[in-house]
Amino acid sequence: RHYRSVEHAQIFLSGSLRKVGTMGLEDELMLTGGPGEDEEEEEDVVDPITNIRDQCEQIETCVKLREILDTCTERVSSRSQTEETCTEELFDFLHARDHCVAEKIFSKLK
Repeated sequence: RHYRSVEHAQIFLSGSLRKVGTMGLEDELMLTGGPGEDEEEEEDVVDPITNIRDQCEQIETCVKLREILDTCTERVSSRSQTEETCTEELFDFLHARDHCVAEKIFSKLK
């Protein structure tokens, strides 16, 4: 396509984008049966792993590793120039938490 000016091209493209956006919404409404019907049902569903992670973070091992991670984070944040990161401490905490989660999650699966 040839455009008379940059403004003409921008107007054409913005009009096309509006049409695409509208068509996407119309398609979504057609597939879902209307606005907001499925949204309410999905809000009630809670992923069980969220609760299990919260529980596992309260066990003694995870609490200690979290304290070590927090101490490291505070130390690194207080310095203006440092090469230190808390990656090892983060991985230790996540490993302990995920080990606990792995033991509990399969009882929640259908």
